[in-house]
Formats: sequence, structure tokens, C-alpha cells
Amino acid sequence: MAAGGPFFLMRLVSSSVAVANRAGGIIRNILKTGSLGVVDKGGNGEYDPQTEADRASQKCIIASLLRTYPTVQIIGEEENIHLEDMEEEFIEISQDEAVLSKACPEDLIAVKPEEVTIWVDPLDGTKEFTEGLYDHVTVLIGISLNGTPIAGVIHQPFYGHENETQGIKLGRTMWGVRGLGTFGFTHIPPPPGRCVITTTRSHSNGLVMEAIEAMKPDKILKAGGAGYKVLLLLEGTADAYVFASPGCKRWDTCACEALLESVGGTLTDVCGEHVTYDPKADSYVNKTGVLGSLKDHKFYVDMIPESIKSNLRGKL
Repeated sequence: MAAGGPFFLMRLVSSSVAVANRAGGIIRNILKTGSLGVVDKGGNGEYDPQTEADRASQKCIIASLLRTYPTVQIIGEEENIHLEDMEEEFIEISQDEAVLSKACPEDLIAVKPEEVTIWVDPLDGTKEFTEGLYDHVTVLIGISLNGTPIAGVIHQPFYGHENETQGIKLGRTMWGVRGLGTFGFTHIPPPPGRCVITTTRSHSNGLVMEAIEAMKPDKILKAGGAGYKVLLLLEGTADAYVFASPGCKRWDTCACEALLESVGGTLTDVCGEHVTYDPKADSYVNKTGVLGSLKDHKFYVDMIPESIKSNLRGKL
């Protein structure tokens, strides 16, 4: 630990955990009002909902992190979100002490604020949120360094909602740092010899299903949101996350990749190439799809037909 306190990265992660918790509370409170303020962002004929919870959560996250770390670069999913009208009561400047108690990995000690990019999905699984599938909803905060994820936070605002009447506190927050590990949940390795695939429940197409069927899965779990699908991997419910189509964005996958890699897993495109988290990129779309696994990643990459890989490469 530095003489002046924890190193920058651990302070940033601790702030991100606290902010994700606050954003989760905002999302829950907006749901209680019954007024979601849904608008359709879709401009290509596909329904892409945004709610007041998406907007308020992003305001809280970005305004709070910039208050404490004014020189960091933050890229959020929701466009045209104005921070000027952010009420002071929604600014979260606290830090999570459990994060601060951990030692920063040696290779990340020298990381500076101006070197990182923070990728924010304030409410991953918006469609599921509007349909009452609350388990699928997550808040994602990913941190990249030189284009590579190094830390991430996944918050589930409605975790435990089935037992809410029993007075159980809602929500849980999982976080991880490359070289340190993951925290906030119990990582369960998948059993050997099983092939359970998780994929999209709302954006499927012929390519997606062809890629999955080529793997001859024992079971297919359709779920909403990249964050929730990666949680299915981390907790041993699924073995691979397969989405052989453009659609996911960098803010969907940065935090997910950081947590998955922190437990020895892998997240790439369907061709086996790692995504580069470049804030200056012309597009933040993961055009060659997403493939995540806890182990045997090359097996899943090799099982995807070359025709599908060529099709997606042609979209670059």
C-alpha cells in the first residue's frame, strides 16, 4: 500500500463498487414508482428500449466518478445524458472498504487516472427490466488500460427479490481485478463433460443458432443482458456464452471480460480474438460477436463453423 493510502486503481474500483450499489438503489426506486419513462432508441427497425432508470443510473455513475476522478475518461451507453441537472443527493463519493483492504497487483500499481477508460452500461438488460425479468438486470462498470480490461464491477439490483418479503436486503455486487481475483460471490467451476450454452433471448438469428447447434449443447439457456449471462458462467450454471452476431457493445463486455479473466476464464469474439477497448474507435460495436467460457475456450472457438466466422468478418 502506498504511503498516502491505496493505489489509484483500487480506489477507483472501490468507488465503482459504491457507485454501482447506489445506481442499483436508484433503479429499484424508479421501478417502485411504476413510471419507467420508456423510449425507443432503435433506429434500424429493432426495438431498443431505454427507461428513466437507464438515464438516472448513468447520470449517477458518471457524475459520481467524475466528482472524485475528474481526469478519467468515461464512456456510457446512453447518449445525450446531461449531468448539469444532476441532484447533489445522487452523487456518491463513498468508497467500499472491502475493496480498499485488498492489495493492488504489482503490475497495476503505477496505473494513472489519465491512462484508463471506464465503460458503463447503467442498466444491462433493459428489455428484460421492462418485462419484469429482474434477475437479468445488471449494472456494469468496466475499467480498461491500453485497450485491455483490468477490472470490473457487476451489480445485480434485484438479487434476492423472490425473498423480499422476508426482509432480505436486495442486490449484490461482484467485482474483480486482473491478477487479484473476484469477490462478492462464490465462483463455481463447471462440471467436466457438460456443454450448457447461454445466449440471447431477444436478439437471436440464424447465425446465432447455427453456431450454438454446431456445439451440440446438452442445454441452451436463453437470457437477457451480457452481465447476467457471464454470471451464469461464473456461478457454474452455464459453460459458454455464445452470441455469433453483431450487437453487443464495449460497455456490455468490458466488466464481464475483466471478471471472467480474473477467475481464469476467457472472453473473445467468435473468432477467438480479444476485443480492443479503444475509446477512439469509430464504433463500439463488437461486430464479430461474443464468446465467453470458463475453460476449454479454444474448443468452443473451433466448434463455430468457418462460414459463420467469415460472415462476421465480412461485416468489419
